[in-house]
Amino acid sequence: MSVRVLVADDQEIVRTGLTMILNAQPDIEVVGEAPDGRRAVDLARRLRPDVCLLDVRMPVMDGLEATRQLAGPAVDDPIAVVVITTFDLDEYVYAALRAGARGFLLKDAGPALLAQAVHAAAAGDALIAPSVTTRLLRAFADAGPKAPPRRPADPLTEREEQVLAKVARGRTNNEIADELFITLSTVKTHVTALMLKLGVRNRVEIAMWAYETNRVRPGS
Repeated sequence: MSVRVLVADDQEIVRTGLTMILNAQPDIEVVGEAPDGRRAVDLARRLRPDVCLLDVRMPVMDGLEATRQLAGPAVDDPIAVVVITTFDLDEYVYAALRAGARGFLLKDAGPALLAQAVHAAAAGDALIAPSVTTRLLRAFADAGPKAPPRRPADPLTEREEQVLAKVARGRTNNEIADELFITLSTVKTHVTALMLKLGVRNRVEIAMWAYETNRVRPGS
């Protein structure tokens, strides 16, 4: 069964390009396009796509507010959102991830990574482009809420700390399994345990917590 995607970007040429890339995938189908956040929210609520691909900066309603309305903590039946943006990092990206986005990609990420992010979001996972993971989170960890980071419900085990660091550096589950010489199912178990202990919803928030608590530092 194909993953149904809604694409929202105020630039028609970008929407067209993203739509062509996604429709070229054998198991992805673009079911709607929107030129602004308000239209994206309306279409998403009507079409109920598996994933919404939202630009950060759009007229009428920006990607941040659209993400909050579709995937925020107060939404009873959230829709998976992947945020896309140009190379210049801005505060809206960090805020969009805080609002519930399951992924972050640059518009030039390429077809393979774009498809991977869509599939990850549809499966309930989250993906940040590895090439920008550390740069994004380092840049905006200090720009988030100034309240002290939440304390884990229970102390993290040594292995959970190792998995935490890998997630924060943008590693996929398969890469973590290879690097730590453990099975894929074991990785998934540790990621689930981290979400429960940290009180977060996905691996994006796991990564942000790692930076906020200085588990992962610039250049490490």
